[in-house]
Amino acid sequence: MTKPTAEEYGAFFQGYIDTASEDVISEIKEQETSFPTLLRSNLAKADYAYAEGKWTVKELLGHIIDTERIMAYRLLRISRKDTTPLPGFDQDEFMKYSEFGKLDMENLIQEFEAVRRSTLFLIDSLSEQQLAYIGNASGNPMSAKALVYIIAGHAKHHIQVMKEKYLQ
Repeated sequence: MTKPTAEEYGAFFQGYIDTASEDVISEIKEQETSFPTLLRSNLAKADYAYAEGKWTVKELLGHIIDTERIMAYRLLRISRKDTTPLPGFDQDEFMKYSEFGKLDMENLIQEFEAVRRSTLFLIDSLSEQQLAYIGNASGNPMSAKALVYIIAGHAKHHIQVMKEKYLQ
């Protein structure tokens, strides 16, 4: 699968698509195992935030899970040639009403693994034709293929942030 063209997604998503590997499927599969391993080796930092007002490790993991669910839902809708405009979401509002800080870190890690496994089943089921379909998400054209790259790039971005600012 080749990276999507700029006409297949809104400019907001450029950074995530640029961050994703050209071999996006291998990257998504690799994240499925390496990210939980990283988190499990740093359980003592689950409630750590690197600065006041920043999310904790649990909250950042919850954000990754929430976003992957939303992007996978968009992937499903668009790959089924649904042209209904799909709304955006406000990550800060989501976090305001989440309770990730009260949850057990191991349960959150297992939730990530389950969501990622489900995402992989969906991606693996799609044909090249389905991946080429274009819908509308957050007020922009969005291809199913672009969503695959966004899922990988979004997780990769936040995993890097965790490594640099949370888990040193």
